[in-house]
Amino acid sequence: MKKILTLLLATLGLNTACSQTFENMEVKEFAELIADSNVVIVDARKADEFAEGHIKGAILIDQYQNDFVEQAQAKLPKDKTIAIYCRSGRRSANAAGKLADVGYKCVNLKGGILAWKEANMPVVKEE
Repeated sequence: MKKILTLLLATLGLNTACSQTFENMEVKEFAELIADSNVVIVDARKADEFAEGHIKGAILIDQYQNDFVEQAQAKLPKDKTIAIYCRSGRRSANAAGKLADVGYKCVNLKGGILAWKEANMPVVKEE
């Protein structure tokens, strides 16, 4: 019985240690958030995806790059909230976790730019 209890407590401890360190937001909440000047928008997709259309004001930092965190640290202030998105929300969730691990407050767009476009929210192709 002690072994089972120890295993259970260890598992709970690991789950707490690995808990999500950023917030996921639906499109409407995300849109309200990015209207704030204390928020920096990051597009975590590849350059060709970004060129096809992105949220106005977004900074491109490709999450697939080996130096993603270093690029982010060079471009992003730590005193502002980072609103991050990708195509479907998976890459940006990964990126948000990496950024949160180095001290950023991050919010991920649930469903990514696909959800954004589905909600008829604006995208731009140049900036």
